[in-house]
Amino acid sequence: MIPEEFQRELAKLEIVLNQQQLDQFERYYQLLVEWNQKMNLTAITDKKEVYLKHFFDSITLSLSAQFEPTGSLCDVGSGAGFPSLPLKIVFPELNITIVDSLNKRITFLTTLVEELKLEKVALYHDRAETFGQNPQFRQQFDYVTARAVARLNVLTELCLPLVKLDGYFFALKAAKSDEELAEAKPAIALLGGKLISADDVSLPNGDTRHIITIQKKKTTSKKYPRKPGLPNKQPLVK
Repeated sequence: MIPEEFQRELAKLEIVLNQQQLDQFERYYQLLVEWNQKMNLTAITDKKEVYLKHFFDSITLSLSAQFEPTGSLCDVGSGAGFPSLPLKIVFPELNITIVDSLNKRITFLTTLVEELKLEKVALYHDRAETFGQNPQFRQQFDYVTARAVARLNVLTELCLPLVKLDGYFFALKAAKSDEELAEAKPAIALLGGKLISADDVSLPNGDTRHIITIQKKKTTSKKYPRKPGLPNKQPLVK
């Protein structure tokens, strides 16, 4: 997907980019490749692939019926800024918070945010487990998202405590797994969530992505998230 095709395909979704936004995506790509030589940010560096599998893929979150391009969004385990920073470029009014456990990635993101002149973006070096127990952030966000970080029952424990009551947690998945969704239902209920939808979204090349939408209906018990490492080692099950 070359930038011109990226622009055309987004226009089909009624997302029209101006020249400043196109320039921001171009600079994002340049910095991603440049910094990837110094640290492992992504295995995908071909320009067409980055525009399709990182930029366009991130923006598909906005196709969720529950997503509004305003308010606050927290990206847990953002890595190189996906999906939150492509969304921020497209929807400048979003307030973005990114938390990542690797300080080197936060250093890259800090440079990226400065270079792209993005406002209302806060970056935190922290484990999701401790971040979710911090009163400053707990139950503070309209939206929380994570992209291919862990299995859904683990992600739910890391992300749902951060969501406001009646807000939404969006899990972005490359592969659909009915088994994973069924496995996560007890954790979703335990943590105060309600499964709203599991939607398939097609990329322009025909690949399918999956957006799992969970609404926060009850306050999450203070027991969760548990200590760092525990959600992964001992996922919540029946």
